[in-house]
Amino acid sequence: MSASNRIQSLPLHLANQIAAGEVIERPASVVKELVENSMDAGASQIFIDIEGAGSQLIRVRDNGEGIHRDDLSLALSRHATSKLHSSDQLSHIASLGFRGEALPSIASISQLNLSSRQQDDECGWQVSANIETISPVAHPIGTTVEVRDLFFNVPARRHVLRGNKTEQHHIATTIHRLALCQFEIGFQCQLSAS
Repeated sequence: MSASNRIQSLPLHLANQIAAGEVIERPASVVKELVENSMDAGASQIFIDIEGAGSQLIRVRDNGEGIHRDDLSLALSRHATSKLHSSDQLSHIASLGFRGEALPSIASISQLNLSSRQQDDECGWQVSANIETISPVAHPIGTTVEVRDLFFNVPARRHVLRGNKTEQHHIATTIHRLALCQFEIGFQCQLSAS
């Protein structure tokens, strides 16, 4: 048996990229995951900015409860969640997300920045997925996730994306569906094709 046929563990970055393919199929998938996170955070306002049909920029900002400074880096780790603490809770999950897959999956296939501020914080805090150093930042109460250069390291996935018009249609449809389920949340979306 040659060495290339031996079983081996995948490098972490490769395992994360493969796992991301299960969660993130297109820019609309990113929008869905991020907006659902905002809903779970108790946001009453969600702002969505899209450039280049999501391949250049997806920014979702909310006025929810925010993420604690000490949890920012952990939020980018696989299977880290604030929604689930024991297997007993699996039978009555009340949130949209609970697996701790969305942010790390998105971070593994994009340039992701996460900024957040909680009610009692004097300032916000920011972490970049590729740096993981937390730094202070001016930020309103709530969370902003900025996703740039989606699928930059997965050329095959980027290649199969449809044209900007089609991808923007998927994004708009996703936002409409989410908004129709949550009348108490205000949505503002800016789509830019360039």
